[in-house]
Amino acid sequence: MSDPFTVESRDDPHQGQPLETAGAPPEAADAVVILLYGRSSTAKNILRLIDEFHHHGVMYLAPQAARRMWYPRSGYAPFEDNEPWFSSALDRISKALNVAAAAGVPPERTLLLGFSQGGCLASEFVARNPRRYGGLVVLSGSLLGPEVREEYAGSIDDTPIFLGCSSDDPISPPLVFTRQHACLNGLVVR
Repeated sequence: MSDPFTVESRDDPHQGQPLETAGAPPEAADAVVILLYGRSSTAKNILRLIDEFHHHGVMYLAPQAARRMWYPRSGYAPFEDNEPWFSSALDRISKALNVAAAAGVPPERTLLLGFSQGGCLASEFVARNPRRYGGLVVLSGSLLGPEVREEYAGSIDDTPIFLGCSSDDPISPPLVFTRQHACLNGLVVR
């Protein structure tokens, strides 16, 4: 198992980082929640949230990021400024979905929940991989990059979405939140 402060591969910074688990074991899981934390936190730390909303039959998965961050620069910087960190982080979400699938839980029964950097990743992952998910919960996060991209295509119809931010949040201000809402809404109505 990897040290969260170590980067094993320059091309895939999050390679070898653990996937922390809690809740139902794979053979008893009816649903999965993938939890993605914010900068400077840890996978184990975000798993403490389940004490507030744990449900029987739910497996909780929390990928760990190298150096306790999903990407080194602002989420509003050009994508290339956060590579290869960004692609590596999205791959960790794909791998968590594969763990859910191996437990017999499809994306339709898998909810992605992210806070701050983790919320940005969850949003971006769903926008880039549109389909029906069990849900998307984004707390103080938004789509990544300096502007909304037109290349998002597909449908996330029937995916319940909760976007939460504060009017005085310096990282994800209401204007950014509105931009994300419009983009995700476009994926819902297609």
